[in-house]
Amino acid sequence: MLRDILGQAYESLQFNRRRSVLTMLGMAWGIATVVLLLAYGSGFGRAINNIFANFGAKVIGVFPGRTSMQAGGAKAGVQVRLKIDDIEAIRAAVPLVTHISPTFDDQMKVQYENRSYQLPVEGAYASVAKIRSLDIETGRFYSQQESESRARVVVIGSEAKTKLFSQQEAIGKSVRIEGISFEVIGVLGAKMQEGDDDINRQVFIPFNTMSDLRDTQYIGGIWLTFEGNQSLEVEHGVRAVLANLHQYNPADKRAVFLFNSMEQVKVFGIITLALQVLLTFIGTLTLGIGGVGLMNIMLVAVSQRTREIGVEKALGAQKRHILMQFLAEALFITFVGGALGILLAYAISLSVGNVTLYSAVAKNAEAGDIRLIISPMSVVVSTTILTLVGLVSGMLPAIRAANLDPIEALRYE
Repeated sequence: MLRDILGQAYESLQFNRRRSVLTMLGMAWGIATVVLLLAYGSGFGRAINNIFANFGAKVIGVFPGRTSMQAGGAKAGVQVRLKIDDIEAIRAAVPLVTHISPTFDDQMKVQYENRSYQLPVEGAYASVAKIRSLDIETGRFYSQQESESRARVVVIGSEAKTKLFSQQEAIGKSVRIEGISFEVIGVLGAKMQEGDDDINRQVFIPFNTMSDLRDTQYIGGIWLTFEGNQSLEVEHGVRAVLANLHQYNPADKRAVFLFNSMEQVKVFGIITLALQVLLTFIGTLTLGIGGVGLMNIMLVAVSQRTREIGVEKALGAQKRHILMQFLAEALFITFVGGALGILLAYAISLSVGNVTLYSAVAKNAEAGDIRLIISPMSVVVSTTILTLVGLVSGMLPAIRAANLDPIEALRYE
C-alpha cells in the first residue's frame, strides 16, 4: 500500500512539475539556511575553544595588588608582595593544583652578534610550558633540573627568533641577556597575538637563573593549572592561603588579582549556546516560510482535485487513504527539497571555507576563525526540524481533503 501511495504522490507531482520544483527549491533553501546557521554556531564555539586552548583552558594567574580592606590592625592600601615560599604553601594547601610556577619578567637587552633588542624576559619553572601551552617548534624547553642548577639556557619566542637570527638556525647559538651569555635550546611556535601583545617576543629562562639578572626576592606572579572543573574552589583556596600568609582579608579581591581562564571559558560557553539557540530559531523561521509555501501549494492541489477526491471516496476510499495520499505528496516534496538543501549547504560550506573572526584582530589566529564544518548532529537537528515543518504544512491540506463530503466533491466543477 505504501508503494501505491508513493506512486500516486509522484504522479500527482508530475502533473504540475513547475509548481512542484519551485516548492522543492523553497524547502531546499530553507533547510540549507538551517544547516549553515547551525554550522556557523558550532564553528563559533569551536573557534572560542581554540582561542582559549592557545593560552590554556585551565589556567589561573595570580598577581600582587594592594589591599582595599582593613585586616586586624593593618590599614588598607598595603602592597602585597608575593614570595617563592607562597608557591609551596599553595601546593600544600590546594590539592587540586597540578602544576605551579613563579614568574618574574622584565624588559631586558638581548643581543646576538650585532643585533640588539629590548625584549620581555621571563624567569619561570619548567612547568610553565605545560601551564601556558608553550609549544616547541624546534629544540626543547629547559628542565626543572636546569632551573634548580641555574643553567644559563634560554627558550625564545618565534618573533624574537626572527628579530635576532632572521632565517638562521638558532638552536645551539649563544645570545647575551644583559651582558650574560645564554645558550638557545628551544624556539617556540607562533601563538595568537593581539596588537601590541609581546607573547611571541617572549624569552624564557629558568627561574633560579633570573637571580643572576634581577633581584627575585619578590616574584611578579604565579601561574598554575588544576585538575577537574572546580576552578572557583581552587581560586578560593589560593586566596585563602595568600590571605593567611600576607595577613589581609580573604574577601579583599584587590589584594591579589586572579585571572581564571575557565570562568572566562564558561562565560563564552553560555554566549555560544545562546547564539546557537538564536541561529536555530532564525533558521526554523526561514524554513517555516518554505513550509507556508508548501501548505499553500497543497491547498491549491486539494481545490483542483476536489472532484478526483469525490470519485475516490465514491469507489470506497476511506478518510485515512485520502489523508495519507496528500500527506505523502507533501512529505515527498519536503524530503526531496531537504536532500537538495543539504547538498547545497555542503557546497556553500566548502566554497566559503573559513569565516574571519579572531584573525581580524590577531596574528597567527587562523585557528580562532569560524570553520563552516557541517557536523552529523547539525544534519540530524535540521532533518528533525524539516520533518516537523513538512508534517505541519502537509497535515492541514490533507485533513481538509480527507474531510470533503463525497457528494459535494462530485458536484464540484
